[in-house]
Amino acid sequence: MRVLAIESSSITASVAIVMDDMLTAEYTINHKKTHSQTLLPMIAQICKITETPMDSIDLIAVSNGPGSFTGLRIGCATGKGLGLALDIPVVSVPTLEAMAYNLYGYGKIICPIMDAKRSHVYTGIYTWQDRIDKKMDILLNQCLLPIEELIDKLNELNKEVVFIGDGVTTSKSIIEMNMKVKYSFAPAHMSSQRAASVAVLGMALYEDGKSINARELLPEYLRPTQAERELEYKMTIANNGMNKIK
Repeated sequence: MRVLAIESSSITASVAIVMDDMLTAEYTINHKKTHSQTLLPMIAQICKITETPMDSIDLIAVSNGPGSFTGLRIGCATGKGLGLALDIPVVSVPTLEAMAYNLYGYGKIICPIMDAKRSHVYTGIYTWQDRIDKKMDILLNQCLLPIEELIDKLNELNKEVVFIGDGVTTSKSIIEMNMKVKYSFAPAHMSSQRAASVAVLGMALYEDGKSINARELLPEYLRPTQAERELEYKMTIANNGMNKIK
């Protein structure tokens, strides 16, 4: 099976082609350019260099969140468009689970964190400890948490932790002050989002029967968008005004 994977949940833009158990190509940029400028040219480039016809792709794997609202929309739109054009299935891949796949087989606790602003992080808790079936244990499904609450959960597990993700930069001082168990920070080549990990997890999800039609692909934000929050605020103000009139 040949999989094209797309990762655009943060500032990192990454695309990859994986065929069965071989990584054919991966193109990753961690730079301040919008994903609308980078994703399609990156896909075209890796297909050209590897002489991979687009109609030879069997599956599209898309990192669907949580993360940047704009990045996720662009990534999902790209995956949806390609899936529809090629008439092939799509797999919606949880971003934080894919990040944990950067440390595939690691026996300690893996904790990806993405900065969600206001002292919150997108996170999950994972491990392969004591597993022999190559399946990851999910100790905490991806969610939005205050960083202090996440640290409390990790301390309760009382096991060594490795942190990965862009949230390390903004939360490092809080982690260092509050972690009571042994911990470390993953090096740069393991810490950021990678399309290759999205592809590998995407294939596993596909084998579990979790592919979808491209039309069904939607981002998973884990919290309301800015527009939704503003609308809710306006409706609250309006309702309070009506209650005062009554």
